[in-house]
Amino acid sequence: MSFILRDAEKIACAVIFLAMTALGFVNVVVRYTTSYSLASSEELLTNGFLLLTILGAAIAARNGDHLAVTLFFELLPKPLRKLVLVLAGILSVLLLALSAWFSWVLVSNQMSSGIRSYALQIPAWYYSVGMPFGFALILIRYVQHILDTWKTLSDEEPRHV
Repeated sequence: MSFILRDAEKIACAVIFLAMTALGFVNVVVRYTTSYSLASSEELLTNGFLLLTILGAAIAARNGDHLAVTLFFELLPKPLRKLVLVLAGILSVLLLALSAWFSWVLVSNQMSSGIRSYALQIPAWYYSVGMPFGFALILIRYVQHILDTWKTLSDEEPRHV
């Protein structure tokens, strides 16, 4: 069970990517054998890529693989590293919380306006509903990474007795 909680986004990415690959393959086969295309496949694949990107960002945030310039951070003395870590963490958490909030507002607007997708004519919020939860997941995973980095920096400090 801990594997599922620890790697939920990896499992979801694998399932989504497998489904997208199968859908793309089927679309190519249908296009070349019948000269027709599955119009809805573009819509599904585009929104699948969006979800994959957000879940991939959560994986990167947990592992500390997000885009970062660590040259100056590593040149700083340990106490300043902690300060920079806290400052960067606060700003990142603020950005992610705002992203989750604004994407939730987007979903709410899509629900209230009744806007529909262009190919399948399903409610557009079906595609967007994963975004606020994805940004919240990135936020959680990033906080986990910050706590791990803080612990590593604290363990590196010499102990005075």
